[in-house]
Amino acid sequence: MANGKAFKTGIWGTIVTAICCFTPLLPWVLGLVGLALLIPYLDYVLFPLLFLFLGIAFLGWHRARRTGERGARVGRP
Repeated sequence: MANGKAFKTGIWGTIVTAICCFTPLLPWVLGLVGLALLIPYLDYVLFPLLFLFLGIAFLGWHRARRTGERGARVGRP
């Protein structure tokens, strides 16, 4: 995965997961479609996803920063 793409994927995934995790949006939607029985298990899914996307964002940022530093040493614009 390209560095910029990994960073963007991580940021967008973190935003979407945080919205579903910290707002009542997802439980409300699940209740609306009749899947309210899944609400107690959301934390088991959403918190690991949040940390996964944060890790992907950090990895993409770190790789982009490292590649930028390496490119500056070689003399690339």
